Amino acid sequence: MKLLAAAIALLSLFVASSAPADPTRWRDDVRKVAPALEKYGEGTLLGDVWKRPDLSPRDRSIVTLAALIARNQTIEMPFYLNLALDSGVKPREISEVITHLAFYSGWANATSAVAVAKDVFAERKVGADQLPDASPQLLPLNEATEADRAARVGQQFGAAVPGIVQYTTDVLFRDLWLRPELAPRDRSLVTVSALIATGQVAQIPYHLNRAMDNGLTQSQAAEAITHLAFYVGWPNVFSALPVAKEVFEKRPG
Repeated sequence: MKLLAAAIALLSLFVASSAPADPTRWRDDVRKVAPALEKYGEGTLLGDVWKRPDLSPRDRSIVTLAALIARNQTIEMPFYLNLALDSGVKPREISEVITHLAFYSGWANATSAVAVAKDVFAERKVGADQLPDASPQLLPLNEATEADRAARVGQQFGAAVPGIVQYTTDVLFRDLWLRPELAPRDRSLVTVSALIATGQVAQIPYHLNRAMDNGLTQSQAAEAITHLAFYVGWPNVFSALPVAKEVFEKRPG
């Protein structure tokens, strides 16, 4: 705990010195260096993409935060954390997004996000009562689905790397994925966004199918991918497109 506290303290100092607190000042800085970037940011990104109807501002906020955290891009996090809260994402959901991404994009990326979110939460007077319990009553487990997943992974990798197979079952799918303060659909949206953001194409088919099983529609998935192009780059999105297209085509109905 002392090491974690020290790491968060150091990260807080870094964020405080590098992240602009005033969005207006940030826009002024962009204008002074790259006026075309400001034009695209204000006009295309915030003025058009964020207003497209197939994905709500709340969902877009979740997608954006997942991408920023997965890529450890802290400079814009204060703005988008505040936008997420203004768009209806609850503090406990943001907390769960950060925790979830520790497993899907790494502990250091999650603790970097904690350092930024801590200050945003303090400014908005978010109290401990608005955060999730560390050990809540978990959601019910679909035993048949999980048994099938565990058997397939165990058969593929159990003999070679038994430790990761065990943690995948015990920690991820029988614990993390069942935490109740982030809906399964939203947890899947976070995961798919992070995978696309970091170019982890091989994992997309399973998690995109899981997202759609959890209630994400094809139009919402397609819109999330479109949204991500602006935050993780066209190459990462175009690398994911053939995989997503194949998932869509193979889905029943």
